[in-house]
Amino acid sequence: MSHTAGIRQVQKRKTRRALLDAALRLLEEQSLSSLGLREVTRAAGIAPAAFYRHFSDIADLGAALVDEALTSLHGTVRTTLATTGDSDERIAGAVELIARLVSEYPAHVRFIAREQHGGVQRVREAIAGQLGRFTREVADELAARPEADGWEREDLLMLAGLYVDQMMSAASAFLAAGPGDAAARERVALAARRRLRLIALGRRHWLD
Repeated sequence: MSHTAGIRQVQKRKTRRALLDAALRLLEEQSLSSLGLREVTRAAGIAPAAFYRHFSDIADLGAALVDEALTSLHGTVRTTLATTGDSDERIAGAVELIARLVSEYPAHVRFIAREQHGGVQRVREAIAGQLGRFTREVADELAARPEADGWEREDLLMLAGLYVDQMMSAASAFLAAGPGDAAARERVALAARRRLRLIALGRRHWLD
């Protein structure tokens, strides 16, 4: 690659990043369905025509945000949820991880929570697809553990789905509690730990 081409690639990545960051900032106060292309490009500081070099439309940008928000979290959360068993320490660790992810990526969590049932079909489908993939990955992790001996694949997927649903529910609750209300965050953490403990007990006795 020539030096000039390399510079262009760097600039292209910067512009794409600027568009994604601008959209995330704007989406803190509104839904994707109300977001305008010119609004995003103005916030990013680029010409509207430049938008189409990176995304075909706002729904395409939204799908990219879904990938960014969920794909990078798969490995870490997948392993944590899959290993969550009867141990209070493991359950507390899983809840602390979710709380930390919300603290580090509040805009991404807010976007997913709002758009999971929002008005842009392509983005709803992208979120559902990512969560479905997430569920299958957690089920694969569960299947590799001795506790899963005798479990049917369908039941492992059901269990994985419960873990994923609880992760999403806890993330939304931590987001709603806000970073400055320690008491509210502890209530969320307590509820999440109790729910995970209930799932763990059901997991232990499922084959009884």
